[in-house]
Amino acid sequence: MNRKQILAVSAGIFSLVTGIFAVRAFWLFPDNAPEAAPPQMHELRGQDNSLSGPYSYKNLTVYLIHGGDVLKGKTPLTLEEAMERKLVVVHETEDVNELAIENVSHKDEVYVQAGDIVKGGKQDRVLAVDLIVPARSGRIPMDSFCVEHGRWTGRGSELSTRFESSTEYVSSKDMKIAARHSKSQGQVWNEVERSQDKLSAATNSNTASSVSMSSLPLTLENSRVRADSGEYIKALSNIVEGKPDVIGFLFAINGEINSADTYGSKALFLKLWPKLLKAAAIEAVAETSDADTRAEQAETRPVGSVPQAALPDIETFLETSENAPMTNERQVTARIKMLTRETKNSVFLESLDHTTLLHRSYIAK
Repeated sequence: MNRKQILAVSAGIFSLVTGIFAVRAFWLFPDNAPEAAPPQMHELRGQDNSLSGPYSYKNLTVYLIHGGDVLKGKTPLTLEEAMERKLVVVHETEDVNELAIENVSHKDEVYVQAGDIVKGGKQDRVLAVDLIVPARSGRIPMDSFCVEHGRWTGRGSELSTRFESSTEYVSSKDMKIAARHSKSQGQVWNEVERSQDKLSAATNSNTASSVSMSSLPLTLENSRVRADSGEYIKALSNIVEGKPDVIGFLFAINGEINSADTYGSKALFLKLWPKLLKAAAIEAVAETSDADTRAEQAETRPVGSVPQAALPDIETFLETSENAPMTNERQVTARIKMLTRETKNSVFLESLDHTTLLHRSYIAK
């Protein structure tokens, strides 16, 4: 073998060794792999807001909505943090579809979001209206629906006269429509049962609690549901960091637009973000078996891979929802007005604090 041949063989061996080392380094030390391209910013047609994303994990895709603050002054407490701090009392009224809330704080207002779930009383409930509850409010009535069929006594050490906590948010777009738009108790119960069945199938377990088989919040607290949804939360919770103008988000599951929410200020959205993301993650878990079935039927992509929702479809969804014919206008309290718009494909709900935007919710049918 002459010198030229020896050099050529040596170069080939060196390239092979280098390639093997690079592959091993990639698998053993994934942090050294090239970073994914940063999410793109996209100006929304006909709006002052913009969209960034996609941010994806498994079958859940999230887009962040950016815009300006319109809600001024001190940011209210969320219902969850106010209940944790014993600054608000949610009273059982023994009317399934109406509870009473009382803010006992001397200085802090409390924001109640339609879709918040309160646990305790004589039956767990989901709240159906947005509210700003002023300091030292006295009792204020608020609409609710039962998400626990059958129980009408205290549960364990919980008081039957009031509610203990509000750590969960409704985790199904169909249940959001049932409680916030259709306002049908029977439909809410049906959607609770559907959610429980889907979560049991997706986690290959019985997610109904032996303490109360029909309780939605107890199902959402199930250890398997928590573990599976926790993976999504870990992957996506920090996407809002370092973004000073995020006022909401839109999410898609299995490539289909699900819901979007925007708020009057970034500070309010950031307080609500962990609860909102948890609910979206739980819904994504519930739909995982559907994703696998669709992938197997399509036979064009691996099981578990999911197409992205197209930006033009997202723009159309937001724009048509906001400009749909108004179907209801309700003065909830002296401060809060709720407007409803509807198309054949979506429900749009808007809450105003006097004339200032508080919350917009877009729900795909």
